[in-house]
Amino acid sequence: MQVYDAILAHLDAHGAAYRSLRHEPTRTSQDSARVRGEPMEIGGKSLVLKAADRFILLVISAARRANSKSLRTALGVRRLRFATPAELLELTGCVPGCVPPFGRPIVPLPLLVDTSILGNDRIAFNPGSLTDSVIMARADWQRCVEVESVVDVAEG
Repeated sequence: MQVYDAILAHLDAHGAAYRSLRHEPTRTSQDSARVRGEPMEIGGKSLVLKAADRFILLVISAARRANSKSLRTALGVRRLRFATPAELLELTGCVPGCVPPFGRPIVPLPLLVDTSILGNDRIAFNPGSLTDSVIMARADWQRCVEVESVVDVAEG
């Protein structure tokens, strides 16, 4: 619950309004949207990727998927892969499915945000826990994160 507590403290420190929800464990974007009672589009899906020699955190709409060719082009790299579950745990303290859409200082990775997130008025995400969700205004979330860059790499 370290990441969960850090996120709530961070949101509170920034005066952000949010709704916290406890639910059954969810491992997919579809399951998360169902238990939240929210459209899948507002889900912030966080992907930890190794781009060449550095790890990054990419947030895209849960209803979309990242186009690896577009992402490689946007990052100017030839090699791109998902972090392994062991790397994910070491880097974020999270298991697959609950990495939050927060880079530094919560998750020690640069944060890239896809344009698919910016068109929504809300964002919903698992805050380091498969049994918790946070739903908040996207503008409030954006005030609370340090975005390294905005990319347009989602498809589907």
